[in-house]
Amino acid sequence: MTRKFPEGFLWGGATAANQYEGGWNEGGKGMSVSDCAKHHFHEDVTNYKAQNAISTEDLMAALKSTDNSLYPKRKASDGYHRYKEDIALFGEMGFKVYRMSIAWSRIFPNGDDLEPNEEGLQFYDSVFDECIKHGIEPLVTMSHYEPPVNLVLNYQGWYSREVIDMFVRFVKVICERYKNKVKYWLTFNEVDSMIRHPYTTGGLIEDRFPGQNFEEVIFQAMHHQFVASAIATKICHETIPGSKVGCMLTKLTYYPYTCKPEDVLKMQQDMRSTYCYSDTQVFGEYPAYLLARFKNNGINIKMEDGDLEVMKQYPVDFVSFSYYSSSCVAADTTGLDVTAGNTIMALKNPHIPSSDWGWQIDPIGLRISLVDLYDRYRKPLFIVENGLGAHDKLVDGKVDDQYRIDYLEAHFKEMLNAIELDGVELMGYTSWGCIDIISESTKQMSKRYGYIYVDADDYGNGTYDRYRKKSFGWYKHVIETNGACLFEEE
Repeated sequence: MTRKFPEGFLWGGATAANQYEGGWNEGGKGMSVSDCAKHHFHEDVTNYKAQNAISTEDLMAALKSTDNSLYPKRKASDGYHRYKEDIALFGEMGFKVYRMSIAWSRIFPNGDDLEPNEEGLQFYDSVFDECIKHGIEPLVTMSHYEPPVNLVLNYQGWYSREVIDMFVRFVKVICERYKNKVKYWLTFNEVDSMIRHPYTTGGLIEDRFPGQNFEEVIFQAMHHQFVASAIATKICHETIPGSKVGCMLTKLTYYPYTCKPEDVLKMQQDMRSTYCYSDTQVFGEYPAYLLARFKNNGINIKMEDGDLEVMKQYPVDFVSFSYYSSSCVAADTTGLDVTAGNTIMALKNPHIPSSDWGWQIDPIGLRISLVDLYDRYRKPLFIVENGLGAHDKLVDGKVDDQYRIDYLEAHFKEMLNAIELDGVELMGYTSWGCIDIISESTKQMSKRYGYIYVDADDYGNGTYDRYRKKSFGWYKHVIETNGACLFEEE
């Protein structure tokens, strides 16, 4: 019997407005935190913390700067002007779903505006119409690393309670506006990332909280996002009958470096540090181990009456996640090699290869992740980010990215193993950066993930013309056969 994915499996690709659209000051859009994210190409690309460090001084310099070559996301992939061409290419590949985000600052330029920007609303109307024309279901992230910068300057980002009301106003507008066009939604991208890069996720800059416990600031902002996510789920369900709302976490899969109990315990503790966020959104309450962490670390979260009730009443419908690689952990890291991962630095696993950026390639780790998540939550899963960042070369209008095909093929086979052999309920798969976009971790265009090459360099030079890579035709065939082609030679 031919092996293939279940009927109705949602194959597609993913981008985010802040990394794809550009058009940062067009159509009435306000400035977002990502528009002020400067590249640090002089830093080691595997040093994530150096790449993403930002101070108030850095932000003020960005607000004054007119040199957009320093701020790659301002033009990104120029999707704001080329989305029709790009969605047609997605349709040519046969996408069933396209994960994208709505830029909050394109709808409410300052975040605290009382009325939405109609030109921004019309833009996404047009984007969704193009998707529908090509038979593509939109999967929309409400907040993906782009709070309006005004929330940093004149509030305290997500640390401020009033930001919940601003976000709820935004959610009400987009759910009402697009209720006939979008039924799949995610609230916050990689909700756990607040602890690793609080600026892009929560609009938090540490030097703006002098004398405060910044860990407490981060968790207070996280609480506000949990409440906002629950309210957003409620709004979505009430406004759009049959809609499905998911959470989205960074699936950081850790292995103990050895079988020493100390290493296994360290792995368990590190896994909990990621799961605590999705645990809260899936079960609608703070897990006991996170409450213990608050108590033991002297972290006091201010809650208002009704917060815990709304969180409990409106948990998410499904669990989505990003998976790129696995990492190792040890209680004692002395003498052990360290490498980069998705917004982390971790111990290098000597048994698996690494990408050009140090991210380790582990297809079996995806199967392990799927089983762990499904056993934990018993809710449908959706892989909404996965892929290989690589130095692609355009030669005579072509890109031979066989290495990407090899990466994806191995991961797809493990996905089907998880479905068939482990009983995992997997809704779909959207590969990250299905068209080349600005990398979040390094702010580079040259770290390419897509099936479609964008002719631009790290400084915004180039024609921005689009070219189909070798992987374009391969992925099209995978979708056409619902994965059966992966097993033709077996």
